[in-house]
Amino acid sequence: MSRAIDRDDVNLCGVQKTNTMKHQISTEIEINASIEKVWNALTSFDTFPNWNPFIKSITGNVAVGNTIEVVLHPPGGSAMKMKPTVEIFEREKVFQWHGHLGINGIFDGQHRFELVALSEGKTKLIHSEKFKGILVRPLKKMLDGKTKDGFEMMNLALKAHLERV
Repeated sequence: MSRAIDRDDVNLCGVQKTNTMKHQISTEIEINASIEKVWNALTSFDTFPNWNPFIKSITGNVAVGNTIEVVLHPPGGSAMKMKPTVEIFEREKVFQWHGHLGINGIFDGQHRFELVALSEGKTKLIHSEKFKGILVRPLKKMLDGKTKDGFEMMNLALKAHLERV
């Protein structure tokens, strides 16, 4: 069985690398609310402290190409402040940013919220992040543990927030 080869999996000579430093977390949840309501809650950053246990705040002018400030608080961990760049901000579709720890290549993350309209006023949230860099392998256990738990906690909190309103 073959898989598509990402351009980052190939060295300068076009030879596929066998030891890539990548990892991905992907979570999904179905929310009993319209895509418009889910998008509005997901982008009403000033309300995050009221319901969001994982992403405590997002500040700055959220537009493609802009740097924003994001404060994450993984369960059982310490709060982290990041300054990622917004890559995609398509109303009622996708909000994605790219950040890194220190310099590019050490520990980079591409965080993504994707909304899919389902029948009967329901929405699927796909909340994911692609990681790459030299620290991915040593941090893999944390990513699959506390970080993924934070994603799932946020998803459930968003669902509860919207379904009780």
